[in-house]
Amino acid sequence: MFKKFLTILSLLFLSTQVLAQSYPNKQIRFVIPFPPGGATDIIGRIISMELSKTLGQQVVADNRGGSSGNIGADIVAKSPNDGYTLLMGAMTSHAINASIEKATIRYDLEKDLMPIAVVGVVPMVIVVNPKLPVYNIKEFISYAKANPGKVTFASSGAGAPQRLAMEMLKNVTQIDILHVPYRGSGPAMTDLVGGQVVSMSETLPASQQFIESKQLRPLAVTTAYRLKPLPDVPTITEALGIPNFDVVSMFGVMTPTGTSPAIIQRISDDLKAILQKPDVQERMLAAGVFVNYMNAKDASVKLHQEVAMWGKVIRESHITPD
Repeated sequence: MFKKFLTILSLLFLSTQVLAQSYPNKQIRFVIPFPPGGATDIIGRIISMELSKTLGQQVVADNRGGSSGNIGADIVAKSPNDGYTLLMGAMTSHAINASIEKATIRYDLEKDLMPIAVVGVVPMVIVVNPKLPVYNIKEFISYAKANPGKVTFASSGAGAPQRLAMEMLKNVTQIDILHVPYRGSGPAMTDLVGGQVVSMSETLPASQQFIESKQLRPLAVTTAYRLKPLPDVPTITEALGIPNFDVVSMFGVMTPTGTSPAIIQRISDDLKAILQKPDVQERMLAAGVFVNYMNAKDASVKLHQEVAMWGKVIRESHITPD
C-alpha cells in the first residue's frame, strides 16, 4: 500500500515537472480590469510585453474595464486554472471591493483568485490647499478637532484607496472631517487646487506636479517609509506616532485558484527577473509605480491582510458603494 502511495506521488511530481517544462505552448490572455491609460493599464502593458519575451509566447493585454475592476477580475476568476488567463490585479482596489461591494460582486477574491506576485506599489501623500492654515499633519489633526465637520476631503470615488486612506486616518485620530466624492482624481484635484475642498489623500504621481508648483502643500506620506521625491515629508507613523500605518495602492499578477504551483513559480521567477531590469524600473517609475516584488506566498499573505484591514475600516466608517 505504501509503495503504491509513493508511486502515485512520484507520478504527480513528474506530471507537474512535465507541465512546467511544456508551459506555455500557446498564447496567454492577460486581462487588465481597467480602461486604457490608467496606472493598471500602463503596468499591465509593461509586464505583458516583458513576459512575452521570457515565456516565449505572446502575452496579450486585454482591457476589460468596468465596475471598479470587478468585471475583469470576475472573468479571470471564472477562467480555467491552466495558466493561460492571468489578471493584472489592482490588488488594493480588489481588496476594498471584497468588502464594500460584497453584495454585488460575483466572485470571491480570496477563494477564486490567488497572487502570483506583487510587482509594484503607488504611494500616497496627504495634501492640503495652501489656504488652509496648517503646515504639518499634527496641525491638520488639531485644526480638524477644533473645527469638527468643517474640514473637507476629496476623493476619486466612494471606494477608492485614496478615500479609504483618509477614513483610516479619521478612525485612528478620532477627527470629524467631511468626505466629498468625485468621479475620478482629475476633478477632485481641480477642486482641491481651486479651494472648493481643502484636503485629500492622493497618489504621488497625481499630486507631485501640484506640490512642486506650490499649489498644494504636502503634510505626510501614507507609506511606512519616506519617499525619495519628497524627502522632507514625514510618514504618518513618524509624525503622529501611529504604529504600522502603511497605505499604498498595490498591484500584482493574479491567476485562478488551483493553477499549478509549477506554473506559478515559473511566472513569479520571470517577474522577479523582469523587475530587476533598470529600463523596466524606469518605465514603471515614469507611471508613478515603485517596483516592489513579492513572491506568491508573501503576496497571498499581504492580500489577506489587505482584505481584513479594509474590511475593518469600511465597517467602522459605515462606507457604502454610493
